[in-house]
Amino acid sequence: MKIFLHKAKIFDSTSPYHLKRKNILIENGKIVEISDKVYNDKKITFIESSNLCVSQGWIDMQSVFGQPGFEQTETIESGLLAASKGGFTSVCVFSNTNPPIHNRPVVEFLIQQSQNSVTQVLPVGTISHQQKGEDLSEMYDMKLGGSVAFSDYKNTIKNTHLLTRAMLYAQTIDALLIIHCNDYYLSANGQMNESETSAYLGLKGIPYIAETTYLQKVIELMEYYPNVRVHIPIISCKRSVEIIKQAKSKGLKITCGTSTYHLYFNDKVLMDFDTNYKCMPPIRTEEDRKALIKAVLNRTIDVLVSDHQPQDVESKNVEFDLAAFGMINLQTAYPTTNTILESENTETTVDALSIQPRKILGLPYHTIQENNIANLTIFDPTETYLFTEEDNSSLSQNSPFFGIELKGNVLGIVNKHKIFLNKENLAIKE
Repeated sequence: MKIFLHKAKIFDSTSPYHLKRKNILIENGKIVEISDKVYNDKKITFIESSNLCVSQGWIDMQSVFGQPGFEQTETIESGLLAASKGGFTSVCVFSNTNPPIHNRPVVEFLIQQSQNSVTQVLPVGTISHQQKGEDLSEMYDMKLGGSVAFSDYKNTIKNTHLLTRAMLYAQTIDALLIIHCNDYYLSANGQMNESETSAYLGLKGIPYIAETTYLQKVIELMEYYPNVRVHIPIISCKRSVEIIKQAKSKGLKITCGTSTYHLYFNDKVLMDFDTNYKCMPPIRTEEDRKALIKAVLNRTIDVLVSDHQPQDVESKNVEFDLAAFGMINLQTAYPTTNTILESENTETTVDALSIQPRKILGLPYHTIQENNIANLTIFDPTETYLFTEEDNSSLSQNSPFFGIELKGNVLGIVNKHKIFLNKENLAIKE
């Protein structure tokens, strides 16, 4: 199949065409020509939009699917379809499964199950065996099998000795550790951010120090093991931004992200006890939200993640304190970000979705230039996007974004010699 991107603005800091508007011809998954030439060939699918843009394919550095074990919430197939619609050519899949991603056969199972999808699975193996926080997992064997990093997801490791052993071992095998920062003893039984809002609602709060005290511990350990690479997937408060900035100034190999919904919401949205806003780390104050936005714009925060966490109806349609944490966000991650940061910051948004994840994970760049394999996300930052239940490809419905008009629309992706187009949103001439 041939596709032709008509007057697409290229966002790729590794490309000689960065920030230029060009016509791009793609044939059989390869970039054949980048020029000002226009084709008139009925065999070519023309993609046009009022502000057509293209970048290296986006990578979501934090998602969970249910398979294996909890296929009722999300299968690999349904999760990858949602990711494709959301503009992601690769997704880091964390362990929220049974069995956990704690050995090489599970890693290889995830990769095998995604072979036919245009979006690629990047398995993240567990740090501890069976994700119990007691013994180290078979990290090196999983790395050989295709694991791109190691994390116990949101089951924060309580045993500091185990954490130090993990750092020492990761340093030895040149592996990236992805560490959620949450002091369990400070956040236990918490339902939302500890604030005036939680006091008003009568819900037990999760203080920001649950995040920052654990973050400080991680940084202290990194100073002791200076060659270890650590990524903090989501920081949620102003104080964490300050701590990360200071740690980077010391030359530590630390990077961080935040979720796109932490940029969009503050904790006032919980006034109606909607469990779809119940997340971990929790949605925090307006001051924290603004601090996160500023940190994305000044590049203190390196990446943006969907934090896609599907939950079935029975886990959400209950009393607030019994509800599970998390929301689905693969299809809304880009438009929520673009709505907040706006189209004039598209370069920063794209960098956080495509270039920085590759740099942190040590993955190859797919520079937009002639004769290169196409790994692309095609989008329009000025088009509106409305997420509906009919458009939702996840098996779960736990999203607060249904019916909210957002700004920024994904038109399609190209990857693995395959093309996925959100055709209903395109002006296509065939």
